Amino acid sequence: MHWLADYWWVILIVLVGMIINGIKALYKVNYKSSMKENSKLPPHRDNNAAWDKEEDEEWNRNNKK
Repeated sequence: MHWLADYWWVILIVLVGMIINGIKALYKVNYKSSMKENSKLPPHRDNNAAWDKEEDEEWNRNNKK
């Protein structure tokens, strides 16, 4: 780990470069047009949807009594 003490400044320069490139990439994102466009993907449905429906029906039957 002696090399880390000698070359800490190289690691710092790399990290600063990564942060600057990330900020540049975020400036290129056009969020206004992406908010206007509707998603062409169907709404998300989890794998337990059928089980949830059965549990809801059972819960409604038990509470009606």
